Amino acid sequence: MNAIGLLVIILFILMVFVGKGQGVKAFLGLLCNFLAIFILIILINWQFNPYIVTSIMSLIILSVAIYLGADNINVTNIAFKTSVIVVAIIMALTILIQYFGQFQGFTTENSEELEGLSLTVGLSFSHIAMIAMIISVLGAVAEAAMAIAADLTEVIERTPNMTSIRLYAHSRIIGGQILGTAINTLFFGVLGANIPLLIWFVRLRYPVAMFVNAKLLMVEVVTMLLGMLGILLSIWVASWLIVRTHVKQQKVVMKNERNV
Repeated sequence: MNAIGLLVIILFILMVFVGKGQGVKAFLGLLCNFLAIFILIILINWQFNPYIVTSIMSLIILSVAIYLGADNINVTNIAFKTSVIVVAIIMALTILIQYFGQFQGFTTENSEELEGLSLTVGLSFSHIAMIAMIISVLGAVAEAAMAIAADLTEVIERTPNMTSIRLYAHSRIIGGQILGTAINTLFFGVLGANIPLLIWFVRLRYPVAMFVNAKLLMVEVVTMLLGMLGILLSIWVASWLIVRTHVKQQKVVMKNERNV
């Protein structure tokens, strides 16, 4: 057994120990999403339309991650709607950024690894870069949407007569806490993954202009910024949806009371 297999077994044991049945569902969701990404790679390799394939697979990944991650149907519905809206915005923004930034293909630092290999693979590296950016932000978007939806739903359950103004105030407080921790998670994740690259650039005495414009690094930075934007949008959209739903429910209750 290799190290990866051992880590997967340890992860499964810990998820079952901590989450019991919910941990098993979350682990199964992880496996399903891994399979979905593998199918996405195959379909892109078969030259299917990348926009359609990415959209469908993103919906599948989000639905599995969200609906297998919680039991409260109201929370999961709000989180899924939020994630779909935010990912659609991020996808449009990614296409625009990719068009102007051209964050695709290989760099001069990859020349040694590619020596002797054919680059005529018949695939658009622009589409591949776009897909990688979108897939990378799905987890952050779903996590932020679930967190804000679960917290605000709990607030409403405790104080069902809360006004929309007070609920918005609670959403700003809760959203600020979620935003800070989630953005730090993204930042340090990207920083930790690219520390060897940063050290390499420093040792090679890259000038500041070349350092900032290095494609290897900028792709990670742009992906991180898209993830941060996705978290922020998730908090806003989820808060708006929850407050809107709560106001509608209050109007229905008041109407029923008047009829009685």
